[in-house]
Amino acid sequence: MILQSRIPYDVSAEPRLPGIQPLALEDWLMIDDAFAGQMARREDLISTKPEAVIALSEGARPAAEELIDYVLAHLGPGYTRASQHITRPDGVTVMIDRANPMHTLGRLVQEDLCILEKQGEEHVLTAATLCFPASWMLAEKFMKPLIGIHIPVQSYDENIAARVQRLFDGIQVGRPLWRWNGLKYAVSELHHPRSESDRRPRPVNPEFFRSERQCLVRLPETRAVVFSIHTFVLKLENAGLKDHA
Repeated sequence: MILQSRIPYDVSAEPRLPGIQPLALEDWLMIDDAFAGQMARREDLISTKPEAVIALSEGARPAAEELIDYVLAHLGPGYTRASQHITRPDGVTVMIDRANPMHTLGRLVQEDLCILEKQGEEHVLTAATLCFPASWMLAEKFMKPLIGIHIPVQSYDENIAARVQRLFDGIQVGRPLWRWNGLKYAVSELHHPRSESDRRPRPVNPEFFRSERQCLVRLPETRAVVFSIHTFVLKLENAGLKDHA
């Protein structure tokens, strides 16, 4: 099991949609106590099933290449760079392969990274590295707009969809935003895909709490929006929930 010992924000009260808060750019990318384990799992998924965890439309290549440089500029302490290689805090060296930008990004940081670009009136998912989906599938969401991405979330109605689209339109460079969610799970597996037609059942005797720290970042050149997901999985007793003794 790959587990964190704590979540660095209060999850005792359920957030309302969209539940957005401002974020300092220097706090965007995180390293926590599950870094080595999560990165090893990411390496395995990217090498063995890239078709399930990586997507890139050719039109999104400029944004993906810009995202590499943006991530490199905002890596935290513990990373070292030499020429075209980065050594991560766990000691693993990653080649900066600009021909395969989403593969490179997936091997650099704990966060899953999704690129959304404005097409017409809506933002569309045009590229992603999604190693740790929480009950959804990249193949079903790729090249879909926001409202299609959120099927079958019942609370994501037309009112929420319009509010979220206005939010995406208003994101400013250098002023990212963040929110969190949280659900109980019976298993700790990070790679947890599920088709939108296969509704997630309520877990019986759940043992784990899974929370995503979701950030929205505007790229300065292509103006694409990056939706990043830092996944936490803890034993329920370590999550700090009010309804758990």
